[in-house]
Amino acid sequence: MNGSERRQLTRYNLRTPLRFRATGLSSDKTEHFTEALNVSRGGFFFASSAALQIGMPIEATLRMPVEVTGGVVEETRCSARVVHVSSQPYSDGRIGFGAEIEEFRARQPLGTVAMQVDRHAN
Repeated sequence: MNGSERRQLTRYNLRTPLRFRATGLSSDKTEHFTEALNVSRGGFFFASSAALQIGMPIEATLRMPVEVTGGVVEETRCSARVVHVSSQPYSDGRIGFGAEIEEFRARQPLGTVAMQVDRHAN
């Protein structure tokens, strides 16, 4: 590992659907749809036209592939923070962002039915 490389978890160059929204006080709360270009248990890299900055918190949902989960493909919700912004835009004007996962939310294998609990039921 070189001096600038801080990753300790294996990163997989796999494209997977991603939706996210910024959660900071002054951020746009619009939900954005794109794809993660690579992913690990600790973070993901994606391209977007959203106005994100280093340090900005995001809520994200992405499909964690088998290579990451070690079992089944899982729809994963997480809190993450933007830790890297690419200095070179893609040809379509999008910018690349690296996000570090801070907390996982409830995960569910794809193909199963989500159960919602009605907390007001008797």
